[in-house]
Amino acid sequence: MVQLGQFPPARHVIAHISDTHFLGARRPLYGAVDTDPPLAFALQLLERSNLPIEAIVVTGDLADLAEPDAYARLKATVEPAAAKLGASIVWVMGNHDERPAYSAGLFGEESTAPQDRVEMIGGLRIISLDSTVPGYHHGALLDSQLEWLTEVLAEPAADGTLLAMHHPPLPSPVEIMAILELQQMDRLADVIRGTDVRAILAGHLHHAMSGMFAGIPVSVAAATCYTIDPSAPVGSLLGVDGAQSINLVHVYDDQILHSVVPAVETRQVSGFPDSVLGALAAMSPDDRIQAFSYKKSTFNLAEVESSAAPE
Repeated sequence: MVQLGQFPPARHVIAHISDTHFLGARRPLYGAVDTDPPLAFALQLLERSNLPIEAIVVTGDLADLAEPDAYARLKATVEPAAAKLGASIVWVMGNHDERPAYSAGLFGEESTAPQDRVEMIGGLRIISLDSTVPGYHHGALLDSQLEWLTEVLAEPAADGTLLAMHHPPLPSPVEIMAILELQQMDRLADVIRGTDVRAILAGHLHHAMSGMFAGIPVSVAAATCYTIDPSAPVGSLLGVDGAQSINLVHVYDDQILHSVVPAVETRQVSGFPDSVLGALAAMSPDDRIQAFSYKKSTFNLAEVESSAAPE
């Protein structure tokens, strides 16, 4: 692959999905939201992208009521897509999941223990950390979990670590969600600060958000089922059937990028076909600048004319 800019291709590409909230028998969520199409559409986009996606990380609230057939349908949706991509699947517990049904449905062994696991993607380590509290919607971590995490992180991974968890260790701009946040975040900060954790992937909030925690970037993926509007009147909680999305995570040697991908139908209004990239890659660096950066180039004039043309 020709390097078109100052950065080489990403070392790893990960798809980050969250909050699918499947119900059994494909019942609509709240009697109104069909949870399946946005997820199926997002997976189709991943396949269409031709990106070298190595893992699909799903950060919790997989099933809304932890029904066994909801987990079965979710697996039947995600696993074929992952197989086509050649990608691993990293499942993460959410507060709507229940450990016995989650572990039995996704891992074939029923358990009430915290569902903490490690997945190696080449030199990249992905740790799924169970931040759930049985019977409650807020998050917390046991002493035993923090001790386990300390032991795992004691040996750095070649390409660093992504920590995947449901409850983001961040404040929420939706005030009422503060009640359901991760408790005693400082304890997690003490464990991961100064380690090889390069990013934290989370969900729970139902809208895309980013921040910093213990010096580590945190990326929250919006839900594929329904989203929460952070611009709603202060004090309210407004869930809407719209703006569903997933994230793409590009891991470079010295940085990590998080991109939001709509999980609903969109209308293309501009752009170039993928054949353009091959033509540009065949040019010298100076010719590429003239072809694609120069405002009056053939490429850009054609784009301007297309945008000005009446429908």
